[in-house]
Amino acid sequence: MPQSIRFLGAARTVTGSKHLLQLDGHKVMVDCGLFQGSRELKQRNWATFPVDVHEIEAIVLTHAHMDHIGYLPKIIKDGFRGPVYATPATIGLCRISLPDSGRIQEEDARYHSKHGTSWHPSPEPLYTEGDAYEALKLLKPVHYYQMQALPGGAQFRYMPAGHILGSAFAEVYFANGERVLMSGDLGRKDRPIIKDPTPVDFAEYLVLESTYGDRLHDTSDPKEKIFEVLTRAVQERSCVLVPSFAIGRTQELLWYIRELVDENRLPHIPIYVDSPMANATTLLFTQQEEEWDRDMKVDLREGRSPFSNEFVKLVRDRGMSKELNHMSGPMVIISGSGMITGGRIVHHMMHRVSDPSTTLLFTGYQANGTLGREIEDGAEEIRLLGQEIPFRARVERLDSLSAHADYGEILDWLVNFKTPPRHTFLVHGEPPAQESLRQKIREKFGWDVSIPDQGDTAEL
Repeated sequence: MPQSIRFLGAARTVTGSKHLLQLDGHKVMVDCGLFQGSRELKQRNWATFPVDVHEIEAIVLTHAHMDHIGYLPKIIKDGFRGPVYATPATIGLCRISLPDSGRIQEEDARYHSKHGTSWHPSPEPLYTEGDAYEALKLLKPVHYYQMQALPGGAQFRYMPAGHILGSAFAEVYFANGERVLMSGDLGRKDRPIIKDPTPVDFAEYLVLESTYGDRLHDTSDPKEKIFEVLTRAVQERSCVLVPSFAIGRTQELLWYIRELVDENRLPHIPIYVDSPMANATTLLFTQQEEEWDRDMKVDLREGRSPFSNEFVKLVRDRGMSKELNHMSGPMVIISGSGMITGGRIVHHMMHRVSDPSTTLLFTGYQANGTLGREIEDGAEEIRLLGQEIPFRARVERLDSLSAHADYGEILDWLVNFKTPPRHTFLVHGEPPAQESLRQKIREKFGWDVSIPDQGDTAEL
């Protein structure tokens, strides 16, 4: 089989993205993600890897979310030593998030070893912070549209995917000139700061994400919701707490607030980002000019940065973080983690959520089992740092900041294809979403579409 693809993750599930390309006898993997979510999925991270990692000659990363990069330290711990290609911004994000993931793996292992949690398969961490730093040494930058050689006479290039900072489609060309387009995660048009997804008009094979294959996003303007929430905070001189997702959501929120201030719709309100990872990511945004869309470039040239020291304060240390709890509003505190599963947001909530003038603003999905979901479901008392705390804060949601294309946006992107791919594979989605998207693509375009199972191999 000269060219083939084997689906080692994100097959009938949304996490663990790993796709093994065999190119004239040479093995190249696209993405190297952790399985996340249920116990069954997380246990897959400890299973014996189905391929000898010494046979993999290169890894191509599409973007820096953990379900696409988080297994990288493990595969390197097990002996992989080839190059790992990524865009410069993805490498920057890997430097922020992979060591943090290693620390979390170590903390989880200590906790589960001490408490004997039944699902955790090992008292040892999947990998350590040290393993993560070893992984960083293998990262090689590839800019958008730059052709990069791969083993077996193949080559690839990146194109902006519009999902998060550094996200890319990987267009892999076989030695015979045919290609497979690996979508990674498909972003959305007309989002702030980063470029829109690149229109693509041809590929022999397409591997397409399907996370929102059965849903449409809220189309309301997020800026109007932010205006409503912050106007009330100004009037009541109160605090808005925002559990932050470090990559993307924090920076988009700052962009919209900056627009409202520039339009003279809002007075300048003190804003604090109290999350080491979000701070590092925000600084990275300011350094990656090749990622910026036209509006971002114009605003920065005209001195209207949403990330300037005059506009937002990046909290550097725990002392300053503690000081925020004794300050009066109006103010905005953006702090991790996004689903309130830990981080400094917990300490700010301890001091403020019993006050009914406080607003807790969610900017993303709150998964089952998280404190964020418990609050969304109407909890009147919550447990923080071992204490039961009455919850009286006002809860608001921003439902239109998803970084994934919905099915309408996926179909709009597929319209650009002038010739149907020979075959389209749907990955990175739950079965209902995948089946729904497959039917929509067949009905609209008449394409040949399949949904691979974990471990399936397809000839290309």
